[in-house]
Amino acid sequence: MTSGSKTADTRLKVLADGSSIPVLGLGVWQIPNGPATVNAVRWALELGYRHIDTAQAYGNEESVGRALKQSGVPRDEVFITTKFYPGGEDPVAEAEESLRRLGVDYLDLYIVHWPQGGVSWAWPGMERARELGYARSIGVSNFDVRELEQVMAVAMVPPVVDQVQFSPFEYRRKLLETAQQRKVAIEAYSPLGTGRHLADRTLKRLASQVGRTPAQVLVRWCVQRGLIVIPKSTHRDRIAENAAVFDFTLSDEVMAELDALDETGGTDRALESNWW
Repeated sequence: MTSGSKTADTRLKVLADGSSIPVLGLGVWQIPNGPATVNAVRWALELGYRHIDTAQAYGNEESVGRALKQSGVPRDEVFITTKFYPGGEDPVAEAEESLRRLGVDYLDLYIVHWPQGGVSWAWPGMERARELGYARSIGVSNFDVRELEQVMAVAMVPPVVDQVQFSPFEYRRKLLETAQQRKVAIEAYSPLGTGRHLADRTLKRLASQVGRTPAQVLVRWCVQRGLIVIPKSTHRDRIAENAAVFDFTLSDEVMAELDALDETGGTDRALESNWW
């Protein structure tokens, strides 16, 4: 991924392995394969996004690849993440299939989607996928502090990201602090709480106070907390809205009020309950 673009919504974070990742990305969880995904990704790329996050389990990699091709944006200008479905047996074989569906030669980031079947069993295969050039960076998702440290204890190549649900309402302080100490970047998925956080009274009051939308305040909070953030939308206007977060700063007072919305007790867990 090249770093020549200076547009606001492709601001970069350098990962522990030296790769650069745009701080803002588009997530495509729960968007069906077909026109909905193609349109969302194409609109995001037209609006200046340069980071797209998908997964084998989402079933929409093919549409992400189609949108990338239709966009005309050069491959090396777009950071593409997909995730190994841990119900599969071999991260290498599954990466090959992801590359085929996406129509690309490499992944910028390949992530173990969740710690099913044991915390570290898939990691040698992830390292092999990187060694073969299928992925430039490798990481994990939905791993808590204990699980993250177990992987790092056996890793030849440590994970550079842990992608978890994160927002002021899920302010996982202990997980974030440990990750930062270990030089693991935290990526925030569902920063808007799949929309449910937007109606919160405190959030709406603070958004009105700073002259921004609730969604923009939530995304901006993530940016100011040093996170990579991947809001999802299928609406062009909201995709644009979610990206307009680099021309303002939340004050310390507003950040503190947002921090106080946390419902997790500053947990070191990645999830309140496992789904696997």
